[in-house]
Amino acid sequence: MGHAAPFDFTDAWRPADGMARALCGTPAILAMAALEEGIATFGGVAMSDVCTKSRGLGDLFLALVDENCTEYGIGIACPRESAACGSQISLRHPEGYAIIQALISESVIGDFRAPDILRFGFAPLYTRYVDVWDAVERLVSVMRQETWRMPRFHLRAAVT
Repeated sequence: MGHAAPFDFTDAWRPADGMARALCGTPAILAMAALEEGIATFGGVAMSDVCTKSRGLGDLFLALVDENCTEYGIGIACPRESAACGSQISLRHPEGYAIIQALISESVIGDFRAPDILRFGFAPLYTRYVDVWDAVERLVSVMRQETWRMPRFHLRAAVT
């Protein structure tokens, strides 16, 4: 918190300009109360079931990307063994930042890590398999129509 570039993941801490350097990580009480209720919603769900679904979501995403996205220069940047991915899949493309921004505009929320990594997280408690299909369908659309080339998707923000 308070770092000038929090997602650069550099070893040295560099303070942000102005008051932003005073940001701290103390969670808000109301947010914590909502979190507690959210956690209670999934009480009784077996962790083995959560892990099984997590792996299934990731395996499906990788299979669909392999099947539909290689022609656009998108590569896999994570282990292919679902047990090693931990509910996250990383892809690689030289224009990763703009692609993620275009996907966000299509309601597919991913994350970017320099220099070229597109990260997708799958929350198995509420992400459905159809959501994975839809996400890859939108990724294909963004690539086929070259939506990511629009100038607004190349404007860099502090956080993706």
